Amino acid sequence: MKKITTLLFVFISIAVFSQIRGTVTDTNNKALSFVSVYLDGTVTGTTTNDNGEYILPIKKTGNHTLIFQFLGYKTLSKKVKIESFPYNLSVKLTEEEFVLEEVLISSEEDPANKIIRNVIANKEKNTDKMAAYTAKFYSRGLFKIKDAPEKILGQTLGDFGGGLDSTRSGIIYLSETISNISFQKKPQKFKEHIIASKVSGRDNGISFNRAEEANFDFYQNQVVVADANLVSPIANNAFGFYKFKLEGIFYDKNGKLINKIKITPKRENDRVFTGFIYVVEDDWMLYGVDATVTGTQVNITAVDKLHFKLNYNFSEAQKTWILISQTVDFKIGMFGFNINGRFSAAYSEYDFAPNFTDKTFTNQVLSFEKQATKKDSVYWNKLRPVPLTIEETKDYTIKDSIKIVRKSKKYLDSVDVKRNKLNWLSPITGYTYRNSYKDWRVSFNSPLTSINFNTVKGYNATVGLSYFKRLNDEGKWWNTGVDLNYGLSEKKLRPVFYFNKKWNNLKRPRLNVSGGISTPQFNNRNPISKLYNSFNSIFWERNYLKIYEKTYARVGYSQEAVNGILVNGSLEYANRKPLFNTTNYSAINRDNVSYTANNPQLFNEHKIWSLNVGANITFGQKYLLYPNRKFNMDSNKYPSLYIGYRKNFGADNEQLNSDLFTARLRQNITVGNLGDFRYNIRSGIFLEKKNIALMDYLHANGNLLKLTPNNNHTNRFNLLDYYAFSTNDKYAEMHVEHNFKGAILGKIPLIEKLNFHLVGGAKALFTADRKPYTEYSVGIDNIGWGKWRVLRVDYVRSNYNGQTNNGFVFGVSLF
Repeated sequence: MKKITTLLFVFISIAVFSQIRGTVTDTNNKALSFVSVYLDGTVTGTTTNDNGEYILPIKKTGNHTLIFQFLGYKTLSKKVKIESFPYNLSVKLTEEEFVLEEVLISSEEDPANKIIRNVIANKEKNTDKMAAYTAKFYSRGLFKIKDAPEKILGQTLGDFGGGLDSTRSGIIYLSETISNISFQKKPQKFKEHIIASKVSGRDNGISFNRAEEANFDFYQNQVVVADANLVSPIANNAFGFYKFKLEGIFYDKNGKLINKIKITPKRENDRVFTGFIYVVEDDWMLYGVDATVTGTQVNITAVDKLHFKLNYNFSEAQKTWILISQTVDFKIGMFGFNINGRFSAAYSEYDFAPNFTDKTFTNQVLSFEKQATKKDSVYWNKLRPVPLTIEETKDYTIKDSIKIVRKSKKYLDSVDVKRNKLNWLSPITGYTYRNSYKDWRVSFNSPLTSINFNTVKGYNATVGLSYFKRLNDEGKWWNTGVDLNYGLSEKKLRPVFYFNKKWNNLKRPRLNVSGGISTPQFNNRNPISKLYNSFNSIFWERNYLKIYEKTYARVGYSQEAVNGILVNGSLEYANRKPLFNTTNYSAINRDNVSYTANNPQLFNEHKIWSLNVGANITFGQKYLLYPNRKFNMDSNKYPSLYIGYRKNFGADNEQLNSDLFTARLRQNITVGNLGDFRYNIRSGIFLEKKNIALMDYLHANGNLLKLTPNNNHTNRFNLLDYYAFSTNDKYAEMHVEHNFKGAILGKIPLIEKLNFHLVGGAKALFTADRKPYTEYSVGIDNIGWGKWRVLRVDYVRSNYNGQTNNGFVFGVSLF
């Protein structure tokens, strides 16, 4: 034991003492964060933390030259002679002096334009020097909150893991990741292997600081930020979006002339950056980026601004400038929250001659080393390239201590005693009794939160009771419960029982068993929400919702068979019978308006078996493999295909039996600066046309509402009656839509200040026994003010058999 302790002490001593450490400040003694610190002639080093502190691991004593580089400040070269470790070296950086006297300014054109043209012309050649590489990647995520509210919408927010002080301010999220990354330019591939990951106060230690998401490559025509494609200031079409101005020049440590260029958007709401880029003369490469973008421009309205700082260093081996560090700062203000955040990253140990093979890059783009989330402080102190601040160290210490306490039975029981108390709001909002230590809960769902109205049941509501048991951290759980629905006008109680079980988060195998009495819509795609139908019935005497009664027992199973293929199947036995209106109540009785019958097509009560099998195929699906779960990534490159088969059998009337094949193809495509394009194509065919019941027909999702949910535009028709085109034969429907974002309206003076988005769409419906039905629409999205942009308006024109119809449809994102 004594030998082990001695070896451990020696190991820690080597890690701690074989280093140069210090602080970097400006001439006013203000700490400079994320200054690049590295040995001269290399691209491997470290950066300063938020307090300006750095630690540079050095293994050999002797003469060294350290370089301190930071945008806006003169690069400092410092020669040192190290005889023993640790070696302390603190420095001050002076602001860079930018001059224009040496630059001839033409009255016709700013010299910045010529510089940008040279950068664009040389992009391909320059990025070929970095066409393939491996590197070490370090990232840190930090969120701080100030004056956090204690409650929001009546819900207590807690102490965010114990990181808040008496003013409810402090760190609410702190994470770190160390990874090995691999990159290939053509065809473009990226892979990350995480060797260490930790999150303050959490057991699993899984951070979401992915290297690929932090790869803000300004050499690409579009820089992807939060799923938004922003035009790079050195994109091939940059002059259509930016104005450039040379602010000044300076020389780096090697005598290279660096141009500081101001980038200004031509239109305020385009997806573009504002700020500065630094370009190396003659090399025509980036020396640095210091630019901002608004939350509106990246469709994250809660964010005020995102501030990007990227630093590049010259590689003697490659004769090129490579990215060595970057930070992304942001501020969030919404619902009383004031959050400042920063994601910082450092790149090191580049290898530009990697031995890639055909097996290097696969659909798995992220993996974790075994025990990556269990590394101890000794490991982190040795490998962490950016030292922690005192505040960050304190956060880890406090939250790790709190985490142990909060996992104890005594603490969890005390929390449950407080949370499990009944109050007068419980019958209204619902109630949950928890046993956090054994990880189970019983929940009561209040009927008051589910009240709705239809002409069959009248006012009705559902009361529910459920039990949930979590079995492990890998996604294994089960739950069971019962829902009881009662209609006041119909005076009938309908129970539904269910049981669900899931085994893991990798292939996500899931079993569903249910049974009871329910009232589904004839169209099982449920085109009409209960909320919207209640509103239209009570105030407009329009009962668009059409339902029938089903007494049933059903078992279903789904699982990802292999990556990209999710299979599912179910078997159901049901007794189905028609329902009729039992009330004509309306708050406003309108003349010449009355409720329609509940049955779009009369059918007789019958019993039938239904077998459903299907597979959802995502072509080329890439995925992230975490220690306890698998995340499938969305792809713009390939569509998603669903194919299914349904067999209805065992009915007393043979005509009710049927065989149906269905398919759906859909895809969302980002078209750079021109916006987003999406399509959804569905089709189906019956093996034999029979006189089947209406709920077994193929149905299009129609719409007769003027105010609709703003989330399913490529899954419904805007002016079509709900059951007018239902068919028991061949069927196909097509929806295409393009949201131009700011590509068109953003270029019109004055209108561009409104930040509205132009949307165009087309739809078509084909059935074997009718002529085609078509719709065309043009709309305005992103309507609202400030951070609240929840409205959309579409003008729609339809055509069927030579007859046209038109109207406006309003969409709201709140519902």
